[in-house]
Amino acid sequence: MRNKKSWQLIICAAIIIIAANSCKHEPFVLDPDDMTPIDTTTVTPPDTTGSNPVDTSGNSNPCDSSLVYFDTQILPLLKSNCALSGCHDETTAEEGIILTSYEKVIQTGEVKAGDPEDSDLYERIIDSDPDKRMPPPPNVALTQDQISLIREWIAQGAKNLSCEENNSGCNLDGVSFVTDIQTVINTNCRGCHSGSAASGGVFLDNYQNIASVAQSGRLYGAVSHQAGYEPMPLGANKLPQCTIDQIDAWIKAGTPNN
Repeated sequence: MRNKKSWQLIICAAIIIIAANSCKHEPFVLDPDDMTPIDTTTVTPPDTTGSNPVDTSGNSNPCDSSLVYFDTQILPLLKSNCALSGCHDETTAEEGIILTSYEKVIQTGEVKAGDPEDSDLYERIIDSDPDKRMPPPPNVALTQDQISLIREWIAQGAKNLSCEENNSGCNLDGVSFVTDIQTVINTNCRGCHSGSAASGGVFLDNYQNIASVAQSGRLYGAVSHQAGYEPMPLGANKLPQCTIDQIDAWIKAGTPNN
């Protein structure tokens, strides 16, 4: 009979053999189809296909020439021609109509979005009866371009749209009186500075008068809000910087009637 020590040696040998066989396996190989590549980038490249272009102009809401913007095109007209003391400002509010902000225009001006002909605001500015027309005499009537602009704004839904002018593309070469300067004056200044009741005795109703005020330094001083000049347009936002720069360029060019 084998002794106890012999049996212990036999058992240890058997354990070693079993352990050695249990650790055998096929070499571990990664299946390329099961591998997911690691994303080592944290930035998505910009879409340059045109389907989702990246805006690099600095304008988050650029202006569209096909749209009418209330804040920069309609409100200045109303403030200059209608929202005056004795008419439709906050204090006078003639006939309960206040035309000093978008909310007031919509609430009190009887504007029917999409239907100019059924909007009291539009009907009054085109009325041929001097006793009903707005602005009333001795104030001058709105120009046909201004009337058309208000009509288009209502037709587009009388929306409170706003946009950002792209001042980086401001063109100061060959500024035109007719295209650039007179348009700005008619929109923002002419209502107060024309007719027999011209504010402050300053007339901005034709080229000669506008050029005279410009050459005196009063026009640029007022629109650029320089010290010593009353900021213009009165009671409204400062003109866009590009517009102010264009007025300055036109004056420096000798105020041509171009």
